[in-house]
Order: sequence, then C-alpha cells, then structure tokens
Amino acid sequence: MQPIQPETHGVQLPAQRTATLDGGFAVVDVETTGLGRSDRVISAGVYQLDPDGEITDHWYTLVNPERDPGPVWIHGLTAQLLSGAPTFPEIADEFATRLADRVLVAHNALFDWNMISREFSRAGRRAPVDQRICTMVLSRDLRLPLPNGKLSSLAAHFGVQQRQAHNALDDARVLAEAFRPSLHLARLGGVPLPLQTCVAVTDLGEDEPAAPGRGNWTGAAYRQAKKRPPCPYPNPGRWEDGKPLVQGMRVAFTGDTATDRELLEDRAAEAGLHIATSVSRLTSLLVTNEPNSWSGKARKAREVGTPVVGEDAFLQLLREVAPHPGA
Repeated sequence: MQPIQPETHGVQLPAQRTATLDGGFAVVDVETTGLGRSDRVISAGVYQLDPDGEITDHWYTLVNPERDPGPVWIHGLTAQLLSGAPTFPEIADEFATRLADRVLVAHNALFDWNMISREFSRAGRRAPVDQRICTMVLSRDLRLPLPNGKLSSLAAHFGVQQRQAHNALDDARVLAEAFRPSLHLARLGGVPLPLQTCVAVTDLGEDEPAAPGRGNWTGAAYRQAKKRPPCPYPNPGRWEDGKPLVQGMRVAFTGDTATDRELLEDRAAEAGLHIATSVSRLTSLLVTNEPNSWSGKARKAREVGTPVVGEDAFLQLLREVAPHPGA
C-alpha cells in the first residue's frame, strides 16, 4: 500500500525524516478551552532549546479567549483569572518570535500545532513553523519502555519531576527536560527524528454546531457514521506498542483531527482495518488527539484498557499494516 501522510486540504505531504536543525527547537505546550476546531488557546508555554537540546530561554503567557474557558477542572484557569490577560493578537508577535526558525516539539504535537495555527489564522497571520516533532512518536521510535503515551510516563522514565500538570509552562519544562535525553538517544542510535511538515490550518470551525448532548466548548460537530462493507478479516486482538497494526484490528476514533475523519477512516479501511463506532474490550486501538478527554469512547478506553495513540502516531502506523495471519 502507498504511505499515508498527515495533513489534509486535498494534499498528502511526505513525512520529513531529515532537516536542518540549526535554529534549534521550540518545546511548546498550550492549554485550551476544549478540543474542537472552534476552541481557543488560553495559555502557552515555550522552552527554546539549541540544536543539542540545551535550554536557552523560556516564556509563558495567559491568553484571554474572550469566551468561556471550558474545562476549568482540568487546567484551573477561570474566566476571572483570564479576563485581564492579553488576547492572542496582542501576544502573537512575541509568540512568533519564540517559534521562528525552530522545529516545534510537543507531546501529541498535531493537537498543539492545530490550536496554535488556528489562533494565528484568526489573527490574519501564519505561525512561523515549518516542521514539528511529536514526542509520543519519538518515544515509540526509540522503543522506550513506557506503560502508556502520557507525558507523566515519559517524565518518570527520565526522572523529570512534574510540579503542576496541565500548567502550560510546567508541562513545556517537563517536556524540554525529557526531550533532551530523547534527542541524544536518537542520535546515538541512528534513529531519524520523526519530523512532520506543518501545514497552516485555515478551517477555524467557527460555524460548527455542537454535537447533541455536549457542551459548546468541545467544538465537535455531529457526523453520521459512514456505511462500510464488513471487514473481511477476523479481529486478531489488541494492538501492542512497538508492533505493527494487523489487518482485521478494530480501530475507533474520537475527538477533533487535522486529517478529515472520513479520510482517516477510508485509509484505515483500505488497509484492512475494521472501523469501530464504539469502544469495548474487543477494540484493538483508539485514535485520539486528547486521550484524557471526557468523550464516551475515551472514558470507555480508560475503563477497559484499550490502547490509545494520537493521530500522528496512527498515520505512521498506517504506513505498514501487517497482513492478517490467516490471509
């Protein structure tokens, strides 16, 4: 099968495995009002690293979204706290300076890039980022013995102390301190950095209706499931980290994705995977850019122990789906 590449807008772009890293890295974390295309950034933390992964500077800001702040119980940022903060257009220049000529690094990088890119688009600008690295994908490429894809697990592996989870500055610090040894391991082991091309996001989703029964902060639109022919392969079981997907595996999706959801499902079906509309103990894998969300599928996956990967990681797995053992 042909490689499936990230990003949409009618163009499939090749993943980049080499790049000039003279500008160093910008390790980024953003907190947001939710997970959808119409949601907004409410805080941002950036750690600047040189090409060897050494920290050279850091920056943090609150951002007034001029709307409800969303899940305060997760990020702790109330409307009152954000009311006096600058709006995104007011901090766009400084944010751009922190990102310019650097490779963006984030944990579940596609989500952070989409949120940042949309905010710059709303301000009539383009985020000055050409490539990104997802540390979830890098950890998998390095075959780190992590129990899951959480930032806390990556931090614990490298002995990095988390002080305030879901605080953008502290999460960026934790990731910066974990990325440095990851970078060194990749170079020592000859593992290519999983660089992906960043395409500016212009679909802001401002007119999207909320899904039935959900709060508006999710920004998720209702979409009927597409009728597909039955998968011709029996389910071989759950996906295991470090191993390829296998034809017949049941894959479910939840939350906002950069790649059109129907396109993702079409490509997965073409590869011989079963598209699951719900999550159960039989589900092989859940694909989501926010594994800790309160969507029904994400909650069920946590309950039954279904493996979870982000969109970037799934797109890489989709390149080499193993034939079903009975095929």
